[in-house]
Amino acid sequence: MWPKPLPKKNVEISTKLHKMSSSYKVDVEKAVGHESAPEKVSFNRRDLLLYALAVGVKEDELQYLYELDPNFTGLPFYPIVLPLKGSGSDINSYKERSSGAPTPGIPPFDGNKLVHGEQTLEVINPIPTNGGDFIVQKKLTGVYDKGSGMVLESTATMTDASGKVYTKMVSKAFVRGYGGWNGPKGPKPVSRAPPKRNPDAVDTFKTGANQALLYRLSGDYNPLHADIELAPRVGFPKPILHGLCSFGISAHAILKALGENDASRFKSIEARFASPVFPGETLETYMWKVEGPSAGEEGVIFVTKVKERDIVVINNGYVVLKKAAGQSKL
Repeated sequence: MWPKPLPKKNVEISTKLHKMSSSYKVDVEKAVGHESAPEKVSFNRRDLLLYALAVGVKEDELQYLYELDPNFTGLPFYPIVLPLKGSGSDINSYKERSSGAPTPGIPPFDGNKLVHGEQTLEVINPIPTNGGDFIVQKKLTGVYDKGSGMVLESTATMTDASGKVYTKMVSKAFVRGYGGWNGPKGPKPVSRAPPKRNPDAVDTFKTGANQALLYRLSGDYNPLHADIELAPRVGFPKPILHGLCSFGISAHAILKALGENDASRFKSIEARFASPVFPGETLETYMWKVEGPSAGEEGVIFVTKVKERDIVVINNGYVVLKKAAGQSKL
């Protein structure tokens, strides 16, 4: 049973906002539409296995964990890690991977003030189970002034050498303290409030104390998720779990509970990150089946919360699943 109404406000991180100089100004016309240089990314079967373990796949789901299983496949949302992983197999520099080349029209800002706000992923074509080399093309599709900060919206498309599109990903990052330059406020966000009834399914997953240390091996080596001395300096009592790890845990829970754990039925996911998770906490994913965007699809609204603190960590969640063969109604 859904335990209580969702909090109306996200929990704010106790970090003092950066005091902006009145000289900070974004040239939106120069910034929006800017495309970064195409970047090579790659993965193999070992990467698929490691990611599956990192987002909580259990030992009885061998189709994601054993390369010789007759139904072996990768989790369809695995490409979310590739923009940071890149094409190498060794540990990389998070600072170098995350900063990239300067964007025209956007003055330099403190990267420690940037937090992941929202994420979407759409499967255009299934990823090959043997992996391979691919190209990620990033484009800045929005810059918004929210007063207390700035939102940077970027769209990344993953293709192979022939131009075949596999995945489209949209990310929104909030840069605390870099607002107030009289820029566009951005479109009104779509609300994905849960129906006023009990959820159709609830998944409970207790993360391990080493969950962030495991997940980072998929390619996100941000020291915030491992360095016990850095975390307090940026407002956290200890290293936090990657938002995209909670994202993957939730996506897997929905696929397993409402999609018959059939990777081919997973079409898209969108979510907003509401509050941080600490490794070792228990994630509860609440799911409500709703009408899908087309006759052959069904929607799932979801909310993920930390059980121990009774706090929502992912909200505005929405997944689209393809209906199973012969399925006509929810």
